[in-house]
Amino acid sequence: MLMIRISTDFKKAEEVLKSGGIVVAPTDTLYGILADALNPEAVKKVYKLKKRTENKPVIVLIPSVEYLKLFDVYPKKEEIKLLKHGGITVIIPLKDSKKFFYLHRGAGSIAFRIPKKEELIKLMKNIKKPLIAPSANPEGKSPAKDIDEAVAYFGDSIDLYIDGGKIKSSIPSTIVKVNSQVQIIREGSVKKEHIDKIIKSV
Repeated sequence: MLMIRISTDFKKAEEVLKSGGIVVAPTDTLYGILADALNPEAVKKVYKLKKRTENKPVIVLIPSVEYLKLFDVYPKKEEIKLLKHGGITVIIPLKDSKKFFYLHRGAGSIAFRIPKKEELIKLMKNIKKPLIAPSANPEGKSPAKDIDEAVAYFGDSIDLYIDGGKIKSSIPSTIVKVNSQVQIIREGSVKKEHIDKIIKSV
């Protein structure tokens, strides 16, 4: 018999993640597969579960810009402003591209986002760890919109499912890169006009 652990309490995810376990939970835009971003083995598990393309990097969620120091990353003021807005993914180059290869997969940079979801921010602050949270689906399938779909995909391979109801929006985050100007890599939940306003206020 399958042992499926489902809860509505984000607090239950803390011990699971701290011990290198895998959690499916709602993020800002989709259900995501959460794992400790500083634990290479946990990240490897997520790649295997999703059958994710090996050279495809993952986005790292952080609760505040201070957490960038864990990656030896010192952002520009524009990058800080965009991150602090919440819900915007910002690609930042690493000082040493040999580090954190298991996250960036040769890109030499990491895409960071501070989520808007308060439960996620609180969770990361409580466990003092950044997280990866790729969408809860095997590669090539549609992202799970609710826990039933996620369970159908992964069954008891996931240590804990957090049920946050049905996801209403499936628009992914906007991804940007700051060079001499802001380059929008993927326009998602935050539109270009809004990005321009944020940068003008720096």
